[in-house]
Order: sequence, then C-alpha cells, then structure tokens
Amino acid sequence: MGNKMRQFGLVIFGAVAGVMLSLNFSAVANKETQEVLRPLPIEELRAFTEVFGRIKSDYVEPVEDKKLITEAINGMLTGLDPHSSYLDTDAFKELQIGTQGEFGGLGIEVSMEDGFVKVISPIEDTPAFRAGIKPGDLIIKLDDTAVKGLSLTDAIKRMRGKPNTSITLTVLRKGEPKPLVFTLVRAVIKIQSVKSKMIEPGYAYIRITQFQEQTGENLVKAIDKLFKESPVPMKGLVLDLRNDPGGLLNGAVAVSAAFLPANSLVVYTDGRTEDAKMKLKASPEFYLRDTKNDYLKRLPAAVKTVPMITLVNGGSASASEIVAGALQDHKRSVVMGTQTFGKGSVQTILPLGNNTAIKLTTARYYTPNGQSIQAKGITPDILDASAKEETERLREADLDRHLSNGKDGKTEKEKEKAEKSGEVKPDTEAAKVAPKPAAKAAKPENGDDANKKREPPPEFGSSEDQLLIQAMSYFKDGPPMPSNNSAKAVN
Repeated sequence: MGNKMRQFGLVIFGAVAGVMLSLNFSAVANKETQEVLRPLPIEELRAFTEVFGRIKSDYVEPVEDKKLITEAINGMLTGLDPHSSYLDTDAFKELQIGTQGEFGGLGIEVSMEDGFVKVISPIEDTPAFRAGIKPGDLIIKLDDTAVKGLSLTDAIKRMRGKPNTSITLTVLRKGEPKPLVFTLVRAVIKIQSVKSKMIEPGYAYIRITQFQEQTGENLVKAIDKLFKESPVPMKGLVLDLRNDPGGLLNGAVAVSAAFLPANSLVVYTDGRTEDAKMKLKASPEFYLRDTKNDYLKRLPAAVKTVPMITLVNGGSASASEIVAGALQDHKRSVVMGTQTFGKGSVQTILPLGNNTAIKLTTARYYTPNGQSIQAKGITPDILDASAKEETERLREADLDRHLSNGKDGKTEKEKEKAEKSGEVKPDTEAAKVAPKPAAKAAKPENGDDANKKREPPPEFGSSEDQLLIQAMSYFKDGPPMPSNNSAKAVN
C-alpha cells in the first residue's frame, strides 16, 4: 500500500508540477510582468500531493478526483479576493444568462464571506426586493440547509429554481436581536434595465437598474421618447443609479458616452499585463460590437448639455460607479446621495475549455481624473445626510480579502503593519470591519409573521422618494448646474 501511495503521489506531483511549470513560463513570457523566473514551490506542491493522497486513501467516503481538483481550484481563487472564482459548466452558463437580463430566481446580487452568503444588493422589482431583503444581510440558511460549507455557486443554484416555487431564507441582520426568516416565491427575473418617466414638464427621470447587453440601446430609446414627450425644452435630467450592482463594462461606457462629448475618457484600467491597461473612451469601438450601427447617433443633441443630477448610494457598484465617476470628473453632472460601494476591480472571464472558466481579478478601475474606485467608491458632490441606513450598509471595504485601493502601492497587510507601527493612520473607509455572526443564533422569527412586519422600501422615483425630491429642489433653487464643462461641482 505504501509503495502504491508513493507512486500515486509522484504521478500527481508530476502532473501538478507540469501545470504549474507551464503557467509559470506563460506568465514570465509576458515581458510586461517584469518578473524573473522563480523556482517552483516544491515543498508546497509536495504538501498538496500528500494531502490529496491522504484524502483519497483515508477519507471516510470515496471522493472523486474531479471534485478534489475542482475544490482546490476554488480555494486558490476564492483565497485571492471576494470576486475571483471558478466557474463550472453551470456557473458559466448562469453568468451568461444573467448578463442577458432574464433568469429564474429571487433577484439578489450576492458574494461569499467566511462561508456565508452576503447580500450586495437586491434587484429592483424582484421577490427579494419586495420581501425587504437588504444589502449587508447575511444568509445563513436556505430552507433547512445551512449555508456554511456551500460554495457560492451551490448557494446560487439552491436559490434559483422553477417559478412559483418557494424558498425560505434565514438571515442575520445587524441591529436585529434574532435571525430573520423570509419566505420568498421564485419568479422569472426579467430585469428591465432602463426605466424612465417625466417628473413634470421639462424634468425627466431615468433609472438604470443593471448594465446589460441592451442597456445602451434602451437608454437611447428612453431619452428620445422623453425629449419628444416634453411639452417644453428639457430643463433637467435625473439619472438614478441607486442599488445598481453593475454589469457589463461596455454598457457603462455607452451610458457615459450618451451624455459626454465624443472621445471623452470614461474610465481607465491598470494591471500587471498589457491587456489589463486600457483607456475606454466615449467612442463606438469601446461600447459597440458592431461599430457600423451606432445607436447613440439617434440621441437628441440637447442631451449633451441638459443639466444633470446623478443619484447614487451604497448599493451603486462597479459599472454604475464608473458612470458616476466619469460624469463627475468631466463636471457633466452633480452627483448626489451617499458613498458608493467601492467595487473598482476588473474581473476577466478566462475560458478553460469544457464550458468552464475562471473569473480572475486582473486590474483596477480609475476615473478620468485618476481616482481609484476600489474599496473607496465615488464620493457624492452633495451628501444625503437623511439616509440613516446607509451608515450600516455593506461595502467593498467591509469584505474579507478585498483588494486595496492601489493608489499608495501598499497591500492590505502592509497597511495594517504600518498602522500598528504608527507610520500611518487607518483609512476610515478601508478600516471598516463587517459584523461577525453571533456564535449562537437565537430562535428565528416565524416566517409569515416576519414577512408581514417588514414594509418594502419606498420605490425609487416615486413621490415619496426623498432624494429625488432633493434633486428637484436643487434643480429649481440651487446654484447653477454643470452644463458640459462650464460649471464646477458643488460640495
């Protein structure tokens, strides 16, 4: 048995070493990395094969090689940051479906932290949103299954399912003495990424809920309709990006380009490889697959100069932060609301064959003026002091292993060391710590009673939307609004 195990270990070791060697050569072959070829981590690879062999021989039940290797890949990626992950066949398919705007499930944007599912943001007009699920909620049970121990992919699979079937979520929420129980009915999630209406003559409202393949084109249709319907020349336009979790990068560039002068810099990225260094501008080649059909040409000319206010909050992440940052830096729009989520890292989907892929963080996003979005977000020109819940909202800086902001060149560990030594003061945004779940959970509330107690949040864009009311007041009573590049942002 011992000889067989040693032979087995050598075979596995050789296979792993071969893969590592090929990856190592591939990395150093790229001159931009400026790294010297280093020896393979022999001791670590030996430890890996020993653990692999022990599991195969001693684990209480037989385990397939595929499962062990897949979990090892998962561990490598999830140990890097909250957004890198392995996409098996089902997860890869789900990613593609999600960007097309229709799928079956609950309607929540989630991430994994410490083995639990954390809610980034509920998607508007979905079962989760209507039930009162909030950003920062920690999902600890799905029906009778504990989330601890499940991968994010497995948890998402359980939450999705056939329409009209129910699922019970047990949730820990900061400030609540007991876990909350929500019984939700799954639905076909058809995300209408662009919504619009006239608030009153001369004032238009456009809300983007998520950035999808058709978002840019749908925005053009909405703008064209609003400008034609307005009985008077347009005096103001509100762009609402609150609770928009992001989506496709080209969608963010298209939305920005709709309001900015041609060829304006929208966002740039910086990473280790040449492919990770990009400058994306308000130009068709950066937001269209087919540059011959530029739908932005159908926009009314006045949309480039109409006074604008962009609404954001802690649920505005990724692509929505890119748009808000671009409009703010070019002084095209006043940004109003609360600090955004701070998801300023670029994830590249790298197919591996057999319909699998890895989602790997490869760069950081920077606004036109060079501000890193990562772990900080966009600071509004006008802060909404009335948003009490925003101070408790989960943000990128609260996530374990989050990527540093990158502007000072220090890693998170280097920052912690510097802070302890007194070299620097803690970054107030990056130093936030997410609340840890209690070791012993109290008895959950009854699901039906809990759902009855919680009222859904006020609808964005409604007559009860206090931030929209403030925006309209600012249009009419505030200082001159930015129009193109002529006015400065108000703090």
